Amino acid sequence: MQYARVGNSGLRVSRICVGGLSFGNDEEWKIELDDARRVVDRALDLGINFFDTANRYSKGRSEEILGELLSGRRDDVIIATKVGLPPGEGLNVRDLSRRHILEQIRLSLKRLRTEYVDLYQIHRWDPQTPLDETLSTLTSLVEQGVVRYLGASTLWGWQLMEAECLARMKGYERFISVQNHYNLVYREDERELIPLCRHIGVGVLPWSPLARGFLSGKYSRGKVADDPRYKSDKYLRERYFREEDFDVVDRVTELSKQKGASNAQIALAWLLHKDYVVAPIVGMSKVEHVEEAVGALDVKLSSDDIKYLEEAYKPHPVLGSP
Repeated sequence: MQYARVGNSGLRVSRICVGGLSFGNDEEWKIELDDARRVVDRALDLGINFFDTANRYSKGRSEEILGELLSGRRDDVIIATKVGLPPGEGLNVRDLSRRHILEQIRLSLKRLRTEYVDLYQIHRWDPQTPLDETLSTLTSLVEQGVVRYLGASTLWGWQLMEAECLARMKGYERFISVQNHYNLVYREDERELIPLCRHIGVGVLPWSPLARGFLSGKYSRGKVADDPRYKSDKYLRERYFREEDFDVVDRVTELSKQKGASNAQIALAWLLHKDYVVAPIVGMSKVEHVEEAVGALDVKLSSDDIKYLEEAYKPHPVLGSP
């Protein structure tokens, strides 16, 4: 396993992160405790120490599963979770107010069976709550010791810069990382957000690095897929499947044959070759997914390989937007 620092912080994580979106029971393609145990155990065996989830995944069930499976291993793992998107119904369940953050960290800690979270991230930007209130509350959690580091997910470059400036001006804790929608068929953040992250020392943790399985090559042009993920995951159907997306997949498939690797390994290797990417957050529902993702660390891509993979890309409308 390879390890890297997250941004300019001292936090070191495995270069593959297990994504907790796959853990739970609110979709047919997600897995419950017994299957998740096999995934987590194999990840730990292979040196993965980084696990990411959110309070809203399966309405908290993902955190519960990780909490049970990582119990007794707390000193050996890095746990990241999020706050901001609605974990349930009600007026105050989707915001970054002091009230909501303090309530949700209490619930997350309980579900995760831990006294602290290593990386606590805002899930989306909240335009209704003053940023000063959000950052001061998050900073207080670091000062109390229930959160070690702060991060953000899915925001515009100007929003990250606003948070950075306010933190510097008022002495608040800075975001050390950004989770963003980034993969071979969706690269819009290369315009502003990623250059800004590189400039101010914020680590990039791509979510959906395999485009919800689209980059695996299992889907065909002009054919309606029949697998559970395609049927139940509207974001998979809505975000990908353009003709130009299949053009990129064709190149991934061609290169995978040349390298003796899978499509998923080529797509992950492309990310891992970017010096600003700390760790792709990979959804895993089978032991084979863990082994395949770790195997991507050994796939070497030349500058010509990277150019070949990137040439077919065409700009997209914003997908998975803030």
